[in-house]
Amino acid sequence: MTTPPYSSYPEDLERPGLVRTGRSTFVRPIRPEDADRLVAFVGTLSRATLAYRSLGPVVRARDDVIRRGAHVDYLNELALVALAGDEIAGLVRYVRDPEEPEHAEVTFTIRDDHQSEGFGRLLLEHIAAAARARGIRVLEADVLADNTRMINVFLGSGYRTEAGPPGQIIHFEIAVDPQAQAVARAERREQTAVRRSLKPLLEPRSVAVIGANRDPLTIGHEIVANLLRGGFAGSVFPVNPRADRIAGARAYAHVRDLPEPPDLALVAVRAEAVPGVVRECAEAGVKAVVVVSAGFGETGAEGRAGELELARFARASGMRLVGPNCMGVVNTTPAARLAATFSPALPTPGRVAMSSQSGPLGLAVLDFARRLRLGFSGFVSVGHAVDVSTNDLLQWWEEDPGTSVILLHVETFGNPRRFARVARRIAPRKPIVAVHPGHADSAVSSLFAQSGVIRTRSLQELFDVALLLAHQPPPPGNRVAVITNAGGPAALTVGACEASGLCVPELGERTRQTLRTALAPRADVANPVDLTPMATAAHYRQALDAVLADDDIDAAVVLFMPPLADKPDEVASAILDAAAARPDKPVLASFLGGAGVADLLHRGDLVVPTYTFPEAAATSLGHAAAYQTWRSTPAGVVPDLAGVDAERARALIASGAPGPLPAAVATDLLASYGIAVRGGEPGPGPDAFLTVRADPVFGPVVAFGLTGDYADLMADVAHRVTPLSDRDAREMVRSLRATPLLEKQGVDFAALEETVLRLSAMVEDLPEIEALELRPVRLLPAGDGVAVAHATIRLADNTTGGAPA
Repeated sequence: MTTPPYSSYPEDLERPGLVRTGRSTFVRPIRPEDADRLVAFVGTLSRATLAYRSLGPVVRARDDVIRRGAHVDYLNELALVALAGDEIAGLVRYVRDPEEPEHAEVTFTIRDDHQSEGFGRLLLEHIAAAARARGIRVLEADVLADNTRMINVFLGSGYRTEAGPPGQIIHFEIAVDPQAQAVARAERREQTAVRRSLKPLLEPRSVAVIGANRDPLTIGHEIVANLLRGGFAGSVFPVNPRADRIAGARAYAHVRDLPEPPDLALVAVRAEAVPGVVRECAEAGVKAVVVVSAGFGETGAEGRAGELELARFARASGMRLVGPNCMGVVNTTPAARLAATFSPALPTPGRVAMSSQSGPLGLAVLDFARRLRLGFSGFVSVGHAVDVSTNDLLQWWEEDPGTSVILLHVETFGNPRRFARVARRIAPRKPIVAVHPGHADSAVSSLFAQSGVIRTRSLQELFDVALLLAHQPPPPGNRVAVITNAGGPAALTVGACEASGLCVPELGERTRQTLRTALAPRADVANPVDLTPMATAAHYRQALDAVLADDDIDAAVVLFMPPLADKPDEVASAILDAAAARPDKPVLASFLGGAGVADLLHRGDLVVPTYTFPEAAATSLGHAAAYQTWRSTPAGVVPDLAGVDAERARALIASGAPGPLPAAVATDLLASYGIAVRGGEPGPGPDAFLTVRADPVFGPVVAFGLTGDYADLMADVAHRVTPLSDRDAREMVRSLRATPLLEKQGVDFAALEETVLRLSAMVEDLPEIEALELRPVRLLPAGDGVAVAHATIRLADNTTGGAPA
């Protein structure tokens, strides 16, 4: 084993964690300065726990021996601690077997008062990931037969586990490769823990506002006032040492003076006072904190370090933290009625939930949503998102019966792979619509595409799509009928539909005959259906009924020019009647130049989304149709690939040094994953290339394109983020604009897809690979496969170690 030693403390292993009960904790590697903390931890352990740990009679170690346990090399010996406040709640340690370097002995110790909360399973997930990144494939543990809690942790982990014969001591061998079952069980545990941890934040029984103020023009005062105006059913506690009452509610001098520990505390004080206030909240038993205060990460490196330390303290103290620099949280569901924000515009109840990473932007968002009559079930301004993140909120709204559409304003990704897992799980049931400022970022686009997330180009477009999906079903296909009383706007709509991937087909003869019978003689019954400026509400109803009854039409866009016709309220009523009669097909409207039209197209729960300009309607419908296509396509799987020799590949990696691998080693490494490097004549079409680069945020990103002008001049390159499913590979190799050319030339798409999947598997199994390029890849006729003519592979310098995010 030639893995280089770690040169420093692995900060990348510092991770917030949630145990099964929803309690927050902070997991990190042990440090030499933890020696006294470790002695105190061992001193709290009962004789029974010590017996389980030592597998026999209790013999308490001397303090100097215990202190030595705080000194590890982070490679051959690694210990992780889970913190509860400033104390250790649990500890896991592995020691590598010098005779079998891919094996290590692992031990777990959980403080007695935390043994039923799920710390063991959480620490197993963390130590398994860290061990895997350090070349360890099997963790071995000896457990007393009556230690049922630890046995259940191993058996319920989902990892491939082998147990020795029954006896007084049971020997376990846990394979730490990420088995599908282990991933699934970890996701279920995480989802349960996240939802429990967020309940005090989004459904609190009591709320404290620290920094509340008597002046109505201040943030602290408006938060208290909004909580009371919003109908919050629990207790509201303003905290201000210089006030008796604020917004009509009794004020208290300090958090410790409150009559009960509040579930949620909002902090609106100066930045320098925030750490002390958060510590007071922890001491008082607060379960969640929203830091509205600014003056942290946006001020520079020192501010960023301060907010990260704030998050570490909160998690170690068992609290969740939103912010800093945010505008609060809103939950309009009947179980909460929580308006914990200083926004002057509070959303009306609805079925849309939104997470925003910008505090100031949230003010505009809520105001705009009210004007659109778009109701919200929840809104969370996560600010700098040092703890509670978009990923957490997705898992809350996933099971929220009051939420049917999720909107995301995402500036940065904390854990993109976790986002992809969660979004893929949610998107088939609830559409996720996101706006991200990096329009040209291929990794972000790929992540969204693979996860089924609808990516929009602007906030306006985000809300346009939300307006449709919140009130109408996605279309079953992309065929659209356009109904209008003016030819010019109809032509614009047809062009916008075609640009959005929609089709405006000619109507069938039966539908045209129905329209000829019902409409005025001058009406054009093609598609668009032009009702002429003399159209009445009855004409709109008859035309809309006819096109929605056509099996070859999936949706309708209705245009109405009020200056050319009277009584827009009657036309709106006719549109609502027709939409109600066919709830399986979406209807959208654009009343050009009309004011107050949104009100006309609401009738109880029935809403027809209306847009000022028809292009917005077409764009929104295009997004919805693409989403429906994604949703109706069978989900992909990451397949088990034959002919993979992972052990051989790991040995080759272990023998290599950082930098480019020799050509012969690169060839052998690819052969270990069933990819042959061989010469060959060019195929019937152009050559291709496949590359992998290790993105510092997203992990390995695979790129596929054709060599020459296709990629260089036309930028015709497809990207995907690993791990790739068979569906990802299929969509990737067919997503180029040059795909029709490849289809015409009959290249072997199946072999190309398999090569992509083998590359994905290799870079997932071998995180040491920093970059890889196969160029040229000969695209041969169907049945002949592909031929990789040349390959280069570069290994990263992993002397700092660490598990992949």
